[in-house]
Amino acid sequence: MKPRLHLLAALALAAPLAGQAQQKAKAKPATATTTSANAESAIKEADIKRDLYALAGDHYRGREAGSLDELKASVWLADQMRAIGALPAGDDGTYFQWFTMQRTRLTKGSTLTIGSHQLKPNHDALLFAPVSATVNAPMVWVGNATPAELAKVDVKGKAVAMQFGGEVTPGLSFRRYQMATMRDRSADLVKAGAVAVVIISDARAQAVFDHWGHTYERGRYGLPGDPNVKMATGAPTIWLPASAASWAQQPGQQFVANLQLESFGYPSVNIVAKIPGTDAQLKSQNVLFSTHQDHDGVREPVAGDSIYNGADDNATGCAALLALMRAFKAKPARRTALFVYHGAEERGLIGSRYYSANPTVPQSSIVAVLNAEMMGRNAPDSAALLGRQRPHRNSLDLVNIALAANQAGPKFKLDTLWDRADHPEGWYFRSDHLPYARLGIPSVMYTSLLHVDYHTPRDEPKRIDYPKLTNMTRWMYLTGWAVANRTAPPARDPGFKLER
Repeated sequence: MKPRLHLLAALALAAPLAGQAQQKAKAKPATATTTSANAESAIKEADIKRDLYALAGDHYRGREAGSLDELKASVWLADQMRAIGALPAGDDGTYFQWFTMQRTRLTKGSTLTIGSHQLKPNHDALLFAPVSATVNAPMVWVGNATPAELAKVDVKGKAVAMQFGGEVTPGLSFRRYQMATMRDRSADLVKAGAVAVVIISDARAQAVFDHWGHTYERGRYGLPGDPNVKMATGAPTIWLPASAASWAQQPGQQFVANLQLESFGYPSVNIVAKIPGTDAQLKSQNVLFSTHQDHDGVREPVAGDSIYNGADDNATGCAALLALMRAFKAKPARRTALFVYHGAEERGLIGSRYYSANPTVPQSSIVAVLNAEMMGRNAPDSAALLGRQRPHRNSLDLVNIALAANQAGPKFKLDTLWDRADHPEGWYFRSDHLPYARLGIPSVMYTSLLHVDYHTPRDEPKRIDYPKLTNMTRWMYLTGWAVANRTAPPARDPGFKLER
């Protein structure tokens, strides 16, 4: 989607006056001295903290992808880029690259009744995957749906209710195990003739229901044409809270559902800027610094707070990239430093998938991607570099540069477990370096890993470790500075292939 001047003007007017005042009060970027090898001194904790509070405060209401809040925050970021002196590198001479995000969800008129219980779809009864379905069928209880229990019941033409249970598969987090189990159990029951499946949470699944249930009302997101956002029909899978176990087992209940879908597209945006290189030959090559500006927006309140501010996820990365721009502006490198804020990361890496396939620079000119994702929590002396080890590593050369930068700078103790193919969280696959890595571009991710406030309203600016975030930013800078100045680009590992 091409940028529209009237939309940009409206968004610019919507940017907070506080942000304008902040720009006026902001100190000028530090300039490099004649003896300095780089401009690391331009990276200042005070700048990072100020920018993070501005972006992750309540004003932007959690920056949900595709919302006016995400667009307002994106305009604020573009204003900061302009103030720093970074050049626009988006579409049509702007800082923006617009794209259409497709969303498929239940209509508000959808209804669901089980026996005497009238349930609100995607509130107190979650639809596991969006499908259109009209069902009026008797419901039968099959316990844990073991082969012995299923042998006693004819499920053909019926809604089948079961209790969630089972042992976690090695190498999976409970949430990933639960999602896979619900998908597979439902598919097996439908194959056996069930016209609907009802799964009741056990105590473990209830914790996931409570923490992540709010995401289901949003439906599914993707780029237009993605399989997961196509309008689908079929047997619905309904996920109920543990409190339903007492009444869901009662015999003689009727399952009645009228579930209808709607699908529509609306805009999100990538924000792109650059500091041109100084070398006549190498300035046509780009070192891409990556992050995302969106988070979860306004959702069901938790302890009275409904704004999911996303301070660590991922205002830390946003503030870090602004600091990196100041450093490269103070002293440009031989290669061009390209900065990309990806929209709609939380909806499935949509912005990075779009930009990597439709870059505003030649794709072949991107020599490395350094991705900032959640860099301000956990122990002050620990961090992780994902893409460091096989099968996730696609450039030993880039990894060695990053490790050397860590030793020259903050000297973090680096976790090696979260980058393993058998780590239960699959963290490597959940941030914006991934689409670039799939293209073979040398890519690594800087992170301080998950924590208890992840995707909750408690992820707020006051909980960020700002000295640590500053050191993470400096580590990224020292890596990027080295990549941007050496003559040869990072070499690519032969035979790179991800496990999934």
